Parts: sequence; C-alpha cells; structure tokens
Amino acid sequence: MSHTALSKWQGIKQVVVVGLGVTGLSVVKHLQSLPYDLTIKVIDTRAQPPGIEELGASIEVHIGSWNTDWLLQADLVVTNPGIALATPEIQAALEKNIPVVGDIELFSWAVNAPVVAITGSNGKSTVTDLTGVLAKSAGLNVGVGGNIGVPALDLLNDSVDLYVLELSSFQLETTSSLSLKAAAYLNLSEDHMDRYQGMDDYGQAKQRIFLHAETAIVNRDDLATYPSNSIPTLSFGFDEQDFGVVWLEAQEYLSKQGQPIIAVADLSLVGRHNLSNSLVALALLDCVGVPLEKVAPALKTYTGLTHRCQLVADNNGIKWINDSKATNVASTLAALSGLQLEGQLHLLVGGVGKGADFSELAPVLETLNVQLHCFGLDGDAFLSLHHSAKRWNDIEEIIKNITPTLTRGDAVMLSPACASFDQFKNFMARGDEFTRLAHLYAGLSS
Repeated sequence: MSHTALSKWQGIKQVVVVGLGVTGLSVVKHLQSLPYDLTIKVIDTRAQPPGIEELGASIEVHIGSWNTDWLLQADLVVTNPGIALATPEIQAALEKNIPVVGDIELFSWAVNAPVVAITGSNGKSTVTDLTGVLAKSAGLNVGVGGNIGVPALDLLNDSVDLYVLELSSFQLETTSSLSLKAAAYLNLSEDHMDRYQGMDDYGQAKQRIFLHAETAIVNRDDLATYPSNSIPTLSFGFDEQDFGVVWLEAQEYLSKQGQPIIAVADLSLVGRHNLSNSLVALALLDCVGVPLEKVAPALKTYTGLTHRCQLVADNNGIKWINDSKATNVASTLAALSGLQLEGQLHLLVGGVGKGADFSELAPVLETLNVQLHCFGLDGDAFLSLHHSAKRWNDIEEIIKNITPTLTRGDAVMLSPACASFDQFKNFMARGDEFTRLAHLYAGLSS
C-alpha cells in the first residue's frame, strides 16, 4: 500500500456507496479488499438495483429511496457517475464537508503504474480501445477500461505496465487526484444538456482531466480542448504539425513532426474521424515511450469498435452499419462524414434526445441520397430535418418495411444521435438488436 493511499484513508471508517450496478459493485469489492477496518453501506434509490444479489450479508443496503442519515454520518461517500453532484442529498453531504468521490478517485489512490486517459464528446471509446490494442501489440501488459468495458477498480493488478482509461465528464466531476502520463481531450460538442447548465459547465468538467497530467493532447481544430492550466501540450489535426498528416509522392501518411508513420491507405478504419482517433492513440503511446514503428502493423489491421460504424452485414452489395454508439448529434455527423456510398442511405435516428438540438444534421442530410427513418421517444424531433423523414414505432418496424425496397449499393445505418433508454437497456442492446434484425431480414445466418 502506497504512502499516498495511506494518507488518503486516514480517519475514514464509515463509507457509503451510492448506486450499485457494475461500477458500484466494483467499488464495494475494492473497499472490501483494503487493509482497513471500514464499515461499508450501500444506498440505491431503485427498488431492484442490478447486482444487489452479489453483495455479501455483511453489507447494509438501503434501496428504493435516499437515506440522508447514512450520508450525513459517513466519513466518505463514493457516488456512481450517473448521479449528478447537484442532487440535493449529495449536496447535503458536501455542505457538511463530507468528501464525495467516484470510482476513478479511488483508483487514483491505489494505482502504481503509469496511466493515460481520454475524454471528449465523441471518439473516446475508439481511441481508448485502439490505444490498448496498440500497446499490447508492443508487448505491454495493459489494463483498458473506465467508462468503457471494465470498471477502473477491477483493472488494478500489480502486473499491469500501463493503464488506458476512458473518462466521462461525469467521472471527472468526482476525480481530483488522478496523475496521468498523458491526457487526451478529443473534442467538445453538445451532449448531456439535461445534466449541465450549458456548454461551459460541461467543458469545465472535462478540463479536470488535466489537473495532474504531465502532457495534454489536444485538438488543433477545437480550442475548447486546450488546458486551462499551464502544462506541455501536443496537438493532433490534419496538417503537418505535431501529430498530423503529410503527403509524399501523392500518398497521404499519418505523421509525427512531419515524419511519416503509416500510409492512410493501409488503414482498415473507415472515415476521416478515425484518422484523428489514430493520431491520438499514437500521441498517447509516444508519451509513454512506446516506439511507434512497433505498433504500425497492429494499427493497419485494427477495424474498430463494436457498435461504432461497424459493418455487421453485406447482403448482395447492401451494407448494414451498426453505429448504435452514436448517442449524440456530433457522433452521427462524424459517421456521415466518413461514408462513401453508391446507392441510397437509409438512416435510422431517434431514442432519448437528452435535450439536444438536432438541426445541425439538416444541412448534411441535404447533401446525401438519404431516407430518414425516425423512431423512439424523441423521433418526432427529427421529422423536420429532411423531406424524406418517416415516423416509425421501433427499429424492427423500419427494417421489416424497407428491406424489400433495398438494392445493390444501398446502406442501412443505425446512427441514432440519441440515448437508448426508452426502448433498450443500453446502446449495446440496441446495436445487437439492429444486427439481429439485419441478419434476419436480409436472410443471413446470425
């Protein structure tokens, strides 16, 4: 146990974990593993919180409502990132000077190996996954997770050489001690306006990634990504500075300081946004001393994340693309910018809009040969964006009706620009359903 961890835990006896699920369970498990005499209690306002059956009998649980008495008696509150700090019950604890942290803060107290982290409105899952894949290809033992896949606390292991974390603004709100070899802030676009007071508020939460970072990796085309504190920066973009692109003998290359690393034509990833994602992954690895020539072969073969511009079927030249992870407007715009189509695009949009303005999609849709199919809770908000827009109840109704009209060169893409919680457990379940239906109605075995 490090000296930092010992000092952080001094005087803490009563710990209240707020919110169960995968993250909450990882917190409880971590707390139980510590060599301290801690009393752990769990609060979840849901009547049947996921994971409750996995808690041991020694853990006191309060479900179905808040328990303010427990919160105000705690020495430490560990809250789930899905719970806003503005929640009155959490505010009551803060007003009593009771520390309120998240799982990433606990991770920062315990971690002993180098960490790099990625935040941003869009692209962070691809960058996180890609960075992990490339680091593993260079022979490192890598722990990849955070807001993607495995909770950070479940990654802790003495044999790990490098941790690669995706961090959401929600996680960063409750993190103040995380030391990073490099922190990448990819972009800032409208999202989660149901949680934040505005874009400044949202952007400031993401800026917290730079609090204890040795190097900031920023987007040359998005000044919001530059650190407000004075730390060294590396930038990425589509010119020859820092990490960028160069043209040599009529061929485009990803580059570092104008020196070519890998030909763009050799990449398996599709779309200009994935060139940016690749540049960030290379910059992160460069910051931890991984030789870039060593990871080039793995970068060539990387095909991307499930649910992110993922080709799930190709039936007689009709492409079915699962982009269910596009839960906001900017993600859908990025997906559309990377498309090259011979025929018509059938674009499926809708779900829970989170208070977003979808009008940015209209001018882009106008340039495409597209049929717009709107579904879900906020499907009506898309109807005015394009003259082809039709309203449907759900994804199956759309696919069942359009499949007989499809011809070679057409594409069907789920890129909803919305969250999934009206009709699905999460975006993964939505993408899996789209994939199942694509195989079913296209007559392919799944």
